[in-house]
Amino acid sequence: MTSWIRFETSDGNVGFGVLENGRVRQYDGDMFGAAHPTGAQRRLDEVTLLSPCMPSKIVALWNNFHALAVKLEKAPPRHPLFLIKPSMSVIGPGQTIRRPLGYDGKIAYEGELGIVIGRRCSNVMPEQAGDYIFGYTCVNDVTAIELLAEDPNFAQWCRAKGFDTFGCIGPVVRSGWDWRTANVVTRVDGVERQNYPLRDMVFAPHEQVSRLSHDMTLMPGDVIACGTSVGVGSIKDGATVTVSIDGIGTLSNTLQSRG
Repeated sequence: MTSWIRFETSDGNVGFGVLENGRVRQYDGDMFGAAHPTGAQRRLDEVTLLSPCMPSKIVALWNNFHALAVKLEKAPPRHPLFLIKPSMSVIGPGQTIRRPLGYDGKIAYEGELGIVIGRRCSNVMPEQAGDYIFGYTCVNDVTAIELLAEDPNFAQWCRAKGFDTFGCIGPVVRSGWDWRTANVVTRVDGVERQNYPLRDMVFAPHEQVSRLSHDMTLMPGDVIACGTSVGVGSIKDGATVTVSIDGIGTLSNTLQSRG
């Protein structure tokens, strides 16, 4: 298994590499293409982690866990239900979630597994999908809850979830990792709010990639947020949300304080 990161150095240069034992082995080229080691290494505390990839889009699933479907009294979907979060929503570990100007309502967290696409992907079959998955990461799918139903004529999923800083990703992209025995654990200011098994997914990662690739072309670096399960809630200004998945790591972001 390999942990890929993107980072910024103290002099403002952005690079990528592999994280091993608290050190970063720097690479050149393209993370999703011809990446090759430079031989240079840095300590992790010498760099600032960025989002480990820069997706052209985040495809975010809804109602993809059986436990949540039961709670919502909804039937499991027959095809992935999804919305698109724009690239400008993306932030990395340690970066601040900003409250949208003029919005004083509730902001919610959703801890999720993210699938990172490694190759241009269109109309692939489930048995081929693994060839297009570069790895996995943690996602906090942030939502301005009170905007969803602000207009009774149209549910505003993309607006409510698409604000700048509302797509938290990181800390690494873990390749060669098996999701089947892992749980997603979300904490708010250290208090556990979510702890659910990934094996409860309605559509497993390979099927998600296949089905979504028939709906749109997925590009290298794109992220599929696999949806969340029970335990979603709101966060207060100044609160810190951590999303942890064994084998990937912990993504931590704080909602900015007002004043």
